[in-house]
Amino acid sequence: MMSSVGRPREHDERTGAALLDAAEQIAAAEGADAISVRRVAERAGTTTRAVYSLYGSKEGLLIALGNRAFEILGAGTRDFELTDDPVADLVNGSIWHFRRWTLEHPALFRIGLLREEIPADLAERFRPARLEALGNLVAWVGRALGLTGGFSNPKLMEATTQFDAMCEGLAMLERRGAIPQGMEEKIWRDGLHALIAGLRANAGATAEQSAGSRRPEVSRWPGTAVGDAAPPRR
Repeated sequence: MMSSVGRPREHDERTGAALLDAAEQIAAAEGADAISVRRVAERAGTTTRAVYSLYGSKEGLLIALGNRAFEILGAGTRDFELTDDPVADLVNGSIWHFRRWTLEHPALFRIGLLREEIPADLAERFRPARLEALGNLVAWVGRALGLTGGFSNPKLMEATTQFDAMCEGLAMLERRGAIPQGMEEKIWRDGLHALIAGLRANAGATAEQSAGSRRPEVSRWPGTAVGDAAPPRR
């Protein structure tokens, strides 16, 4: 009898990536509702058995797309080359990575970040990947504002939420053509610099107020289940 040791897997990582590529392409063109096991398999040039073997169902594909969204975001922030200017790093990283990601992966932007095409119970399944990617952004914002404490610092989380909202809003405006053509990067850059200036001023005022207080804040950002965010790697 022939041994099964060393036998290649019938459905490997390459097949899995091809299936996710196919699902993302369908969602980008027609929306997440257009994804089906059969359509994804046919577009990837494989069988429905491969989809069921690797992802289990259409719902499994959607969860995998959500995870893919934040894996790409997280990888971009980890690999970004930091400089001695944390404000420039935050602005440039947001423009060169996040903005490009929203333009190149519109389906992942809608499914993963906006969660507008996926049921809430499925979105909850990629929450760990979302929090990991968010931790990188928290570290970047904290570095630019001179704030520490990661997820446990309410002021830092408030600033991160405001910065994230600005980026998402700019991305949505650009995607629907509401920003004048040729002005996209300038508007991103000017808007982010203005927001960071306001956040830095607020952080400085908060620091002065805290210095005169005997009771430190001990509240925790609601809904998080992770510790302090680690700084991005070079």
